[in-house]
Amino acid sequence: MTAAPPPKTLYTRVAALVRRVGVPVVVLFAALLFDVVFTTQAALDEHGPLFIDFGLLPGIFATAGCALWAQKRAAVAGVAGAGVLVFSTLFIHALHLPAYSSVLPKVTITEVVAGVLMVYYVARRARAGVALCVVSSLVVGGLVAVFGRYAGVNDIDGGTATQGLLFGLLLLAGPLVPAIASRDRGPRADPRVRRLRRVNELAVGQWPLIGLLGFALLFEFGYTYSSNARGFPILLCSLVAAVISVLSPRRPADALLGMAGTMLVSTVVTPFLNLRYDYPMPGGVPAVQVIAAMGVIVNLTRARGLSQSWPRIGVLSAVVALGAIVNSDRPTGLETNPQTLSILAFAAALLLGISIAVGLMLRSRDAERTTAVQSAVTDAQTAERMALARELHDVVAHHVTGIVVQAQAARLMAERNPQVAVEAMGRIENAGVEALAAMRRLVRSMRGDAPAGSSEFSEQATTDLGADLRKLVESANHGVPTSMHLDLPPDLPHEVGRSALRLVQESLTNVGKHASDATEAFVVAEVSGHELHLRVTDDGREPTRRPAGGSGGYGLVGMRERVALLKGRLSAGRGPDGGWRVEAWLPLAAGEGDE
Repeated sequence: MTAAPPPKTLYTRVAALVRRVGVPVVVLFAALLFDVVFTTQAALDEHGPLFIDFGLLPGIFATAGCALWAQKRAAVAGVAGAGVLVFSTLFIHALHLPAYSSVLPKVTITEVVAGVLMVYYVARRARAGVALCVVSSLVVGGLVAVFGRYAGVNDIDGGTATQGLLFGLLLLAGPLVPAIASRDRGPRADPRVRRLRRVNELAVGQWPLIGLLGFALLFEFGYTYSSNARGFPILLCSLVAAVISVLSPRRPADALLGMAGTMLVSTVVTPFLNLRYDYPMPGGVPAVQVIAAMGVIVNLTRARGLSQSWPRIGVLSAVVALGAIVNSDRPTGLETNPQTLSILAFAAALLLGISIAVGLMLRSRDAERTTAVQSAVTDAQTAERMALARELHDVVAHHVTGIVVQAQAARLMAERNPQVAVEAMGRIENAGVEALAAMRRLVRSMRGDAPAGSSEFSEQATTDLGADLRKLVESANHGVPTSMHLDLPPDLPHEVGRSALRLVQESLTNVGKHASDATEAFVVAEVSGHELHLRVTDDGREPTRRPAGGSGGYGLVGMRERVALLKGRLSAGRGPDGGWRVEAWLPLAAGEGDE
């Protein structure tokens, strides 16, 4: 029984879309959407001439297009992107367009994301010399955009310029390191490539967290510029916290302690930077660090549960409480107002509860998925074992039984009629060859060496049930003369024919092993209505001794399983004349559905 497919929820659909198009493209389109909304709002407000901010959109869309183009033609797209940055800067400077700052001063967030993507694709795919030239052109284009969009040289202060250069260096090193590490350098590069793939899988699986962190970092970069470089240490702590949060699924317990340490450093450093009043720190903790801490708590409770997570969560909560008291927005010092502290405590408890609830929900979902997968694997393994057991019993045991029967006959007749013994030896040889061929087919199927497109044990399947039944009876491996009556259509379903052959084969094997003094067996195979009717009878009497080689007791079990798989009926027992009688009715339509 196969497991039911997972429901198509909004999260699963969005996650599938992210995997299909890739995280970089999703981030680029998110940045583009943000710039379009921000530019539209700025163009329609009361500050400055109406619609003038729309002049930024051509450069924004052109840069985004170059980033998408870089996925196929990295070097050409990189040169084009550098040119777009230069011409867009000239256009902004000539028309005095009010460019806004994001991570870099006077550079939109789409241009930043597109530039990072182009640097990554160029450094990863282009030849070393070409990559150096193209990346250099992108750096020049970025510098022109940073410094050329100001109205004059005196409009940019030293602190902003220093921060712009520092952030630009970080943005350049960020894509260059993984791109160079993942370049094709033969087998030695494989471990690094695998590590990068694991990081990429972590990023794809946490796209909601990455989106929230990116949105909060965007505003924190802006406030860092407004603080004239005083806020850079806090921004650095926030970046470290974001990285820890994204990588926390690998080692969530250690990640939470690292998050607590990072937030403690941020808490201790903030008073010395005089940022408590004019920095975006709700409750004394930057928004980026709050979101990152929530992500780590979610991953920790998802991996270990609440019972093993609460000591570390308590440590992180103490650090957050210290930050709320020390770094309040009161310029006079520590926060001591009970009403304010109670509000902050309630907000912190609410966010903590949400994080724990989400983590436990994901943990429950993971447990359900694991159970479903284990159940499906167990069912598949059981079905495979049962199929192999049936094939071993019905095919190999049939030939081995024939060998035993013929060997007994040869031993009894060897002294009286040596010619009969010689003929029996020939039949024993043929049965042994057939048994060996059947074993090889089973081994090939178990090793997965079956031809492409073949189904389970398809090499043993019958294409002409009538011919295979005649061959089975003529081989006489069971040692009892057998006659038959066949009335079969040429278009018998594949699965029905194979099961019918195995049922008759096992029935004749039982005749040879258990029907004492049987002189005749009779096989009937005919179609009646929408069913295939099988009947195997003999005139033997109840055995008085144990059959040669013993009896495993699995013959009837295997036959009942085969009939049940086709939703048919099976009857086995003593006939009215004293012999053994096996009858089966197999629906002809069942074979098509099961196939």
